[in-house]
Order: sequence, then C-alpha cells, then structure tokens
Amino acid sequence: MDVARYVVDAVVIEGRSLRAVAQEHGVSKSWVQELVARFKGGGYEAVRPRSKAPRCVANRISGELEDRVVRLRKELLDQGFDCGAHTIHYHLSLTDPAPPSISTIWRVLKRRGFVTPEPHKRPKSSYIRFEARLPNECWQSDVTFYELKDGSKVEILNFLDDFSRVCVASKVLSTTTSPDVVGTLYDAGGAWGLPASLLTDNGAVYTAAYRDGYSAMESELFHLGITYKHSRPYHPQTCGKVERFHQTLKKFLNKQKRASSIAELQAQVDRFVAYYNEVRPHRAKGRMTPRAAFDSRAKAMPRTSKHSYTRELRVRHDKVDQHGTVTIRYKSKLHHIGMGRALNGTRVILLVAGRQIRVLDEHGELLRQLRLDPSRDYQRRGAA
Repeated sequence: MDVARYVVDAVVIEGRSLRAVAQEHGVSKSWVQELVARFKGGGYEAVRPRSKAPRCVANRISGELEDRVVRLRKELLDQGFDCGAHTIHYHLSLTDPAPPSISTIWRVLKRRGFVTPEPHKRPKSSYIRFEARLPNECWQSDVTFYELKDGSKVEILNFLDDFSRVCVASKVLSTTTSPDVVGTLYDAGGAWGLPASLLTDNGAVYTAAYRDGYSAMESELFHLGITYKHSRPYHPQTCGKVERFHQTLKKFLNKQKRASSIAELQAQVDRFVAYYNEVRPHRAKGRMTPRAAFDSRAKAMPRTSKHSYTRELRVRHDKVDQHGTVTIRYKSKLHHIGMGRALNGTRVILLVAGRQIRVLDEHGELLRQLRLDPSRDYQRRGAA
C-alpha cells in the first residue's frame, strides 16, 4: 500500500488526528490535509501520485511556427547560405519581435530530422587560438580553386580581416600571380584602409623566401610598412579564418547555376560577399555582422614608414606606348611617366599611393618607382 492511501485511511477510517498521522510518517500536516481533501473529492483515485511534468511547455511553439522554421531553413539551404538555428533565429527576428529561442529552433530541427549526429570532435579548447584586437590589425589571405561550367579551373583570391571577419577582397582570376595579389591588396586598402600586418601561407604568389629572393608582394608590403607573417608549412589551421571562409563561399557557389565565365562567377562571388559582410551575423562576433564588428572599433594602421599611405590607393593597368611612356591622372591632370623605348608595348601595373608610384611588369618585377612631381607633365627617367 502506498503512503498516501495509508495516511488517508488513518485519518478517515481510524479517526486519528492530522498532526499525529503526520508525525508518525514524517510528513507535513498540510500534505496530510491536502490528501484527505482530495480523497473526499474524488476517492482513492484522487490521492494517487500525480505527474510532476508541467501542465504546459513554455517553449513549445505552434505547428504553424514549426513549419515556418522548416520553410526558412529550406530557403536558406537552397540559396547556399547557412541554415543553422542561429541563422534561422536571426532571420525570424527581422519580422517577429519575439522569435523562438535558438535552443527551441534547434529542437524543432532535430525533431524534424534536420540535425545530423556528428562523431565526437577534438574540443575547440585544445586549439591555440588567436584573434586580432582591432580591425586592420591583421589580414589573412589565401587562394582557393573552383570550376566553371565547361570544367576549366579558376582561382579565387581572398583577403579577410582577422578581427571582424570582413571579406575585404574576393577576386576571381584565371591564374593568380604576385602582381594580382599586390593589385588586389591595393584595391582592398583603398576601400578598407591598409592592414598593420598580413598573414598568408608560403605559396609562390605570396613569398619568394624559398627561392632566396623577394616577391612583388613582399617588396610592396615592406614599402607600405606592413608586417608580413607566414604560416608554418603544412599547418593550414594558422590561416583558419580565411580557410573557413573558402568553405562558406563554395557552399554558396555550389547552390548557384554554374558560372560559364570569370565575369559571371565574379558576380556570384560579389553577391555572396555583400551578404556575408552586411547581412549574415557571425557567431564568433557575438551575432554581429562582420561589417558591424569592423565599424565598432578604431582601426590599426601600418607601422611608421618613409611616407604616409592613409591617402587614396589605386591600381592602374597600362601598356608602355610607342614613345616609351605610360600615363596617369593626378588631381584631374594627366601626367606622362618615362619608361624607356626599350619597354614599348610592355604591359605594366602602376601602384599608386598618393604621389608615390611604383611600376611593375606582369611578372611582378619592379621597373620604376618615383614620387610624382605635380608641376611637371612629363616625369623623366632618373627623377626620384
């Protein structure tokens, strides 16, 4: 016999006092009184132990809202965007002032069969992690590969801000060269400001350290006052943030119609970068978008160098004309830079930082550097 029924019988049938029965069984008098009241209202069935489960589940959502969560997940997945609980919660919050919690959304996805169990992974706490303290304190760069519709391979050159995760540049190229890296760095610097340091792997487009020399990029970084850092060989985790960006980018591209040209693929990449920087909240940044994180703090700058490069940065592609010159516009005025007739027809890249100009050939070799004299239309060879 359970205690509840024994207590009821002792009071109702034997006529013992509530206090005496409570003391005998080590329970409270109020509980004995409650049992007797329940018995009088519903008999022995009413004094049986009741379920301790809550009468209602506070975080249970309606079937209609569950369906909306599932539909939103499918829409994000079909577009190639992240479709986890955090991202779904963000998109729901744009139209619903009180969206279900992230944990509730996760349980809905699990109940509907959209959460795939994963084997135990190495704990994140076991990795030695680092993160820049300010925007532009460190950029990461790397090249990844992709295929066009006809099967031809192209490369995508990416630059990522370590602190905010902003993608400052993403450029599709048939083959990446050292001058391409330099030009993209200048373009990104003109839009976002130059970084204090740059972290890359040991690819040939970045460094010539293993060839006992300096690449065009290494020369430019030194010239701009940017500290250059390498990852360890065969240790991609060092550049893990840009590597992770590659995965997210390709996940999006794989859901799009396969591009048939570099221009078409670049348009798809640009669309993703705009979404990634401005719309998609980043878990590592407290659910801020990368752009919001970038704008939240003062920016780091390159170390003090011979010249100031806080001004506009430009990249110009040109060809040495029949007179052995290339042209550049400075403050709406056209200037001619002497290169020598021996270079007639040579395609060159002009890296412009204010009045500081460096001219490279397509292989990254420095052909000339000068400080533009605005008072002269022709910048003769030999002028500093």
